[in-house]
Amino acid sequence: MAYDPAALPPGATELLAERHLAVLAVVRPDGGLHQAPVGVTWDPDAGLARVITWAGAHKVDLVRRAGRASVCHVDGARWLSLEGTAAVVDDPGRVAEAVRRYADRYRQPSARPDRVAIEIRVERVLGSRSLVAPR
Repeated sequence: MAYDPAALPPGATELLAERHLAVLAVVRPDGGLHQAPVGVTWDPDAGLARVITWAGAHKVDLVRRAGRASVCHVDGARWLSLEGTAAVVDDPGRVAEAVRRYADRYRQPSARPDRVAIEIRVERVLGSRSLVAPR
């Protein structure tokens, strides 16, 4: 089922607030998919999904090349996929915001001088019907 990124149903926002890892998917130059488990945060006001990482990570090179990415959460029968244009940011303020949100959802990450963030401007949201059904 497709959802409007600007108006996610309560079940979807609950899943995005719970402590679950997601899988980041980025297209490799050969057309295959690179997938990696990541912590991700959702910023509904900005329409951004954010992943913190470090500058030398393979996913950083792939995001820079592909310019698109998705993250998918799975929790039993509930699943939610956020996809859109992606960029790697190293601006200290934007990275700090990504780290703050990560710490709120997961835990405070260790400091890294080479910390960057992947920002996905969410254009499409897919998810299970169970996200809108009463529990």
